[in-house]
Amino acid sequence: MFSYYSNLSSEVYDLDKPIGHSFGDIEFYLERLATCTGKILEPAVGTGRMLIPLLENGLDVEGFDISSEMLTICRDHCGKRGLNPKLFTASMQDFQVNQKYEAIILASGTFLLLHEREDSLKALTNFYHHLAAGGRLMFDVFLQTDIELGKAHTKTWECENGDMITLETKITQVDYIHQYTVSHNRYEKWRNGVLQQTELERFPLRWYGVEEMKLLLQTIGFTDITISANYKYGKYPTQADQSITFEAIAKK
Repeated sequence: MFSYYSNLSSEVYDLDKPIGHSFGDIEFYLERLATCTGKILEPAVGTGRMLIPLLENGLDVEGFDISSEMLTICRDHCGKRGLNPKLFTASMQDFQVNQKYEAIILASGTFLLLHEREDSLKALTNFYHHLAAGGRLMFDVFLQTDIELGKAHTKTWECENGDMITLETKITQVDYIHQYTVSHNRYEKWRNGVLQQTELERFPLRWYGVEEMKLLLQTIGFTDITISANYKYGKYPTQADQSITFEAIAKK
């Protein structure tokens, strides 16, 4: 049976992208949020890679994730640093809280995990309703430019206790009409050459055209949409392999 961000995949995420690890996004988001004095929400907060640097820079950030395993790691990292943010289990399209946020942020392409178009639209609408008037939605996307159907790739990580975790991943499905891929991931934990644990993960991932996403945001009601490439504010993307950040205002 396939799981989603369970024990091994969450552990690998934490090893591969530790707290404060930046693709340029942490610095970019800190700069864009520097004037923010209200509450900020980070959906799909994961292990706290971005959450914790924002908190340590004085921002008032809450977070949620659909994976309880990811949240357990996040709480542990926060506790070790004397931080106690509000963290809860929820999904992007269905969460409901009695709070209006000054900003909602999703870094590193997390939004693309909603591979069904209906879920994407529901999540964007949900974000809009949870933003205060004039609040900002900021999120990253990327295009899938290196699709190799059926080709397996393997990576290995060493844990603090000497265990090894291996990941074999391959794209098993490409839906060009509905704009998503599905990868199957196999995680294995080894100790002294003996297999300790195996975990299978079905990993769908969507892509959007740049102007397509802009139109979706406008349809929901967002205005003043700024598109930035590779964390250079306002620099429109020119290459397919660039990261793309959308920033939009909820004017109500």
